[in-house]
Amino acid sequence: MHLVILFLYNSTVSAQETIAPPAGPLQHTPELQPDIADSPNAAVASAHGDAGVDTEETPRRTSPWLALRHRDFRLYFSGNFVSQAGTQMQIVAINVQLWDLTHDPVLLGLRGLFKLLPVLALSMFGGVIADALDRRRLLIATQTTMALVSLTLATSTMFGWVSPALIYLLTVIAACAVAFDNPARSAMIPNLVPRKHLPNALSLNIIVWQVAMIFGPMVAGMLLPIGATGLSVIYWVDSISFGAVIIALLLMRVRFQTTETRDVSFKAALDGLRFLRNAPIIMSTMTLDFFATFFGAAMMLIPAFAQEVLHAPRESWGVLYAAPAIGAVGAGFVMSWLGNVRHQGWIVLFSIAAYGLATVIFGMSSIFWLAVLGLAGTGAADTVSMVMRQTIRQLSTPDNLRGRMTSVNMIFYMGGPQLGELEAGIAAAILGYGTSIVLGGFAVIAVTVVTGFLVPSLRNYDRGG
Repeated sequence: MHLVILFLYNSTVSAQETIAPPAGPLQHTPELQPDIADSPNAAVASAHGDAGVDTEETPRRTSPWLALRHRDFRLYFSGNFVSQAGTQMQIVAINVQLWDLTHDPVLLGLRGLFKLLPVLALSMFGGVIADALDRRRLLIATQTTMALVSLTLATSTMFGWVSPALIYLLTVIAACAVAFDNPARSAMIPNLVPRKHLPNALSLNIIVWQVAMIFGPMVAGMLLPIGATGLSVIYWVDSISFGAVIIALLLMRVRFQTTETRDVSFKAALDGLRFLRNAPIIMSTMTLDFFATFFGAAMMLIPAFAQEVLHAPRESWGVLYAAPAIGAVGAGFVMSWLGNVRHQGWIVLFSIAAYGLATVIFGMSSIFWLAVLGLAGTGAADTVSMVMRQTIRQLSTPDNLRGRMTSVNMIFYMGGPQLGELEAGIAAAILGYGTSIVLGGFAVIAVTVVTGFLVPSLRNYDRGG
């Protein structure tokens, strides 16, 4: 595990350093770093209004754990890992349970629509709230809400009154919480460390997510063979895991952002879109991400594909869910070995095309380990693409816009896969599981080729190292 973390850390940091601007400090804002064309250094210099953060001078980085020197980030780091592992377990359990209840790929994919609608309706205002209110209190409220959702799933499964309708309802409630949770969580991290340690903190945050994506599904897979009891245990574990983040938030000492305004109007919600309008290359990466994840949304079909096509035993389903994260670890090792790279725009395009090709391999598989290889390929390609896209967006967002910009990005990076789940379910019902996945993979490749042709600024993007 220690080696995995070092590989992932080195890859994310190396990629971030690859295209860092030649002059001026950088603030690496998670998920979304808009590219400001005019006066970037001035924008960066004004972006750091982090109150309450220890800003003492620190020596040159000699350790991959620099951000963990700060007490509040240590609390967040440990609590977030426990919570993320529980969440990844829950994702496996809900998909498997909904498949058991319906055996219908359309109803399985319909859950994606229920996840998306609240995000579309609330995410912009979620960003405004994250910029206007105390982010710690907001996160405590959202984490408590999601814990109650898992608690309801646990009790309803244990007593046998769970149903697709209840799962859809709880999905909507959880998605409403996510619409406020994601902007607050992303905007909070820069408040926990000095800005010179922010790239390290964001790298460690990515590591937590990737390791949790391996650990959570593998544990969940071991519990799936015992039926409703195993599903109930997964939900109980997930509901308890939220307590780790809540306790961490309660123990934090940092004073969070001092807002210039508490404007929660519709005009304030649109500020993020206005900001994005001046960054066309960012818009192109978001659009490409949307369509790639829309056509390549195959993860939702894993329970059906594993049972109907691969005829795999349930205890092995967790391996399928963990395969993309395992591929991400492999990509992290390779990127760490390569170090700084050039021609980031081409790398984005090639990696997304590789994602489509790996999806085709998964869809064509009738052998379990070939399917695992295809899914691992999607994880590896997606990791390279994600790191490159984030580093292309590396110029900073002002603190008072962080939440809103995360909300804008959330519409793209959640909208694609959630709508894609519904599309995948409908396509699978009409064409069959394998054919629908294969065609989706080819569609990803086609969209990538068209985007590369139509957006030369992305194709030619290259910040020399």
